[in-house]
Amino acid sequence: MELRRGLSAIVTGGASGIGRALALALAEKGIFVTIIDYSEENGREAALLVEEKLSRSHEGRDFPSLIFIRCDVTDSDELAAAFGKHIESYGGVDICINSAGIVTPIPFYTDNTDGSKSWRRAVDINFVAVIDSTRLAIRAMLEGRKPGVIINVASASGLYPFDNDPIYSGSKGGVVMFTRSLSRYKRKGIRVNALCPEFVQTEITEKVPSKLIAAVGGFIPMEMVIRGAFELIVDESKAGSCLWISNRRGLEYWPTPDEENKYLVRIRTNKSASIDLRTKSPDVVSVHIQIPESFEKLVIHTLSHNFRKAAGVVRFPITMPIQPDYVLLKILYAGVNASDVIYSSGKYFVDGSNDIISRLPLDAGFEAVGIVAAVGESVKHLKVGTPAAIISFKAYAEFITVPSKFVLPVSRPDPQVVAMLTSGLTASIALEKTAQMDSGKTVLVTAAAGGTGQFAVQLAKLAGNKVIATCGGNAKARLLNALGVDRVIDYKEENIKTVFEKEFPKGFDIIFESVGGETFDLCLNNALAIYGRLVVIGMVSEYQGERGWEPRNYVGLCEKILRKSQTVAGFWLLQYPHLWQKHLDKLVALHSSGKLKVAIDPKRFSGINSVVDAVEYLHSGKSIGKVVVCIDPTFNHHHPSKL
Repeated sequence: MELRRGLSAIVTGGASGIGRALALALAEKGIFVTIIDYSEENGREAALLVEEKLSRSHEGRDFPSLIFIRCDVTDSDELAAAFGKHIESYGGVDICINSAGIVTPIPFYTDNTDGSKSWRRAVDINFVAVIDSTRLAIRAMLEGRKPGVIINVASASGLYPFDNDPIYSGSKGGVVMFTRSLSRYKRKGIRVNALCPEFVQTEITEKVPSKLIAAVGGFIPMEMVIRGAFELIVDESKAGSCLWISNRRGLEYWPTPDEENKYLVRIRTNKSASIDLRTKSPDVVSVHIQIPESFEKLVIHTLSHNFRKAAGVVRFPITMPIQPDYVLLKILYAGVNASDVIYSSGKYFVDGSNDIISRLPLDAGFEAVGIVAAVGESVKHLKVGTPAAIISFKAYAEFITVPSKFVLPVSRPDPQVVAMLTSGLTASIALEKTAQMDSGKTVLVTAAAGGTGQFAVQLAKLAGNKVIATCGGNAKARLLNALGVDRVIDYKEENIKTVFEKEFPKGFDIIFESVGGETFDLCLNNALAIYGRLVVIGMVSEYQGERGWEPRNYVGLCEKILRKSQTVAGFWLLQYPHLWQKHLDKLVALHSSGKLKVAIDPKRFSGINSVVDAVEYLHSGKSIGKVVVCIDPTFNHHHPSKL
């Protein structure tokens, strides 16, 4: 959801603390706000501040820009009446933030009453009222037939025990699990997420021991909490998500995929999961696909960093019917990657070249999109004609047979989707997990006009960072400027080291590096800031030397990073398959909303026999954006979107 003028929001607990800060931040965006709070005094004060923000944006309005309602959120009738007044004024609810919360004044085990004024009331406000408010918000959004976002403000103490106040911790833990269990409402256009900050300097944290606050890195800036809330509102892929905010780790979603996979049971339905922003299942192509007796594919028949020498096209039979849990995919477009030559040399694998030689010939190609041509008898979630993507070691082929669980349904089998696979996923996952990117950083992306670099610069900008990019040539520089890069360094026109020393003497907080060789040395020795993270996704300059890719010695590496608390980390996409669908959803959503551009190199490569030319073209340094091969230029069912 775009944070735009004219939307309306309800904020419970909006008179103080996090609720008040979020109400003000929403007002600054021109969003009409209703503050619901028990404190009349604090509520009126907050209302004046919010009104001031809104009055600048909505002159001449026919309805109130702000409503303050004194309400006990534990009283269902009062809360329902407050929602009713908001809906009557604004016609519906776009955003609901449930921020009301209290701590317990005395230990629950010393309370000799019924707890109605201490621990039981804390549970009612912190948890029961959140359920009630969420219920009212969902009902209003469904009745209004419009999408909406609900954010339940929980706490990091709902993720791990807070023994100073177990009632607070337990009630916030309830909010977390309640929220995560509501992800299914995304199908109806309603996204419910949880915000879980560590200690923020508010009235509620005044009695927390200072030693405890210091132990977790001090108070979190309110700006970080606001940024996290806005991320949950804007990012269409977030539903049932729990955003943990800390000074130690920044903004991080919890649980991690590894933790989630320990308990998560995935149930397949009759519909394929779609990456379309509209949350519909992919359109099935109503066309008859003729399955031939054989097809052509490109294989590696000898190990060599010279791709033309290593590769060759062969014909291979199609055996029907296919295995029960497999899918036959007709390939339309395949993506070209710099690491194709690493694969052809045998160094893509880690189990030794002798074993690789025994496995020749090797199917080649890392990624493709196409149409499901046939399914095995036990495959129920995919149908013939479904557009789909695949990340597999045999994508340079006219047809490919793969296990159905590896097929990623897509809305359209377009070249842009190919670019989002190896290239887009590498940028998205590496920046989130390896670079641990948040906002306010200075980010350097090398080889930024390539297939992966174009995604890295845009994602870094969308996260609120200053982005510097290197490239070679005027055309590449123009692309990067069009993508919003703050400073483009064309190494054919400027000396990169000189620019670094003159304009960025403190270095870069994050370096997204794919060139290797002298560029890597420069980044490590002259460009990485204190606490900086250098993420290595490749070494393209070293792949096609006279003897191919050979390891280099980095003498004194440990001493260098030790002195400045720096991190040098590698990223390998194949080790993150559990995140592919999630990040592909994110990229498609950003592209569909116009926030992410996808550049496809204009040079056309058609047919399986053009793959070698495409690989050599990529390594020539002339390519701009993603290099894609049209495997079947005769397949004209769909009209490709503009490149």
